[in-house]
Amino acid sequence: MTKGYLDMELLRFTTAGSVDDGKSTLIGRLLYDSKAIFEDQLASIKETSERRGNEEIDLSLFTDGLRAEREQGITIDVAYRYFATPKRKFIIADTPGHIQYTRNMVTGASTANVALILVDARNGVIEQTLRHSYIANLLQIPHVIICINKMDLVDYSEETYQQVKEDYEKKILSKLEIKDVHFVPVSAKLGDNVVKSSEQMNWYKDETLMHLLETIKIQDDRDLEHPRFPVQYVIRPQSDEYHDYRGYAGRIAGGVFSKGNKVKVLPSGRTSEITSVHLMDKELPLASAPQSVSMTLKDDLDISRGDMIVGVESEPKSAKEITVMLCWMNERPLQVRGKYTLRHTTNEVRALVSSVNYKMDINRLEKDFEDKTIEMNDIAEVSLKMTQPIFIDSYKQNRITGSLILVDESTNETVAAGMIL
Repeated sequence: MTKGYLDMELLRFTTAGSVDDGKSTLIGRLLYDSKAIFEDQLASIKETSERRGNEEIDLSLFTDGLRAEREQGITIDVAYRYFATPKRKFIIADTPGHIQYTRNMVTGASTANVALILVDARNGVIEQTLRHSYIANLLQIPHVIICINKMDLVDYSEETYQQVKEDYEKKILSKLEIKDVHFVPVSAKLGDNVVKSSEQMNWYKDETLMHLLETIKIQDDRDLEHPRFPVQYVIRPQSDEYHDYRGYAGRIAGGVFSKGNKVKVLPSGRTSEITSVHLMDKELPLASAPQSVSMTLKDDLDISRGDMIVGVESEPKSAKEITVMLCWMNERPLQVRGKYTLRHTTNEVRALVSSVNYKMDINRLEKDFEDKTIEMNDIAEVSLKMTQPIFIDSYKQNRITGSLILVDESTNETVAAGMIL
């Protein structure tokens, strides 16, 4: 029996590369060759390509959706594309490569399982390759695929491919802890090694990009050992049928929950036992991250939005002071001693920036302890103090309970995204 579309595993991947590395063309090629494009889209793009005097279809037009992007030939905002093959569903976050859009890249990459980093075979590893690899590493994206593109422009040379690969290993992998890295030589424009194996590069014996995306193992990427359930909403139906029902709804951030499990509610510290776990009107034997469910407990405890239900064996840390890596996203610079609203899972507290420890020079992968002015697109390590404790894991352990955003209290704008160290 074939899997239904809804039961298929979902892989989220993000793309990064400098201008003209061919990111949008690569995604266009993936969609085109895996037959994920509708006839009317194809006709419209053929017409635009002809109008511009292009001899072939410009595949990058499939993703550069904003008019400004098409006119300038660059990617500005994060564009999300959905497609599926018989093996998996995919969400692509096509993120911009420019330094002034670092915040957009962080946003698009924050939920990804895989990062595709493009390198132009003619230029090799450049400053932007360092930056994109650093951000992928900072966001703890578990799998990285280095697509060495435009192989057709270097005569499909194995020597060039090996040179770029060695360069990447020496300049980047020696400095960053990326768990799982793959290298694929491709020509996005002509389709070599994207969906179909390349006849021009018969020296390359590993998988095509599409095969890698379909088979890369992502089940182990989630933290299934430490149960974490931030309560989003308390369900009290006002109906005769469910007169005494009191359920807690939310999205599981980590671990596995099932009927009979002993749990603790934070911040009260009271313990209880799970009596049922529901997905819509269906009772589940167990549920795990990242499912959205409702659960009921044996005892009638005082629980509200912002509380967290956790496993009794492995509680998160309670903290009023934390150190975070922040990506600053606002035109107004960060204010030391400035007060912000801190949002962490479903909880909200007031926070103060007590100090900036250092700013990251992403282009050289070095820490700058002198210049501590944090402006838009800067990444820095800062210390925060909260008015009340929050329940945290390190971002390395759990990307949901280890992340937060800061909101400006006067404008209600999101000014920063942070990863808890």
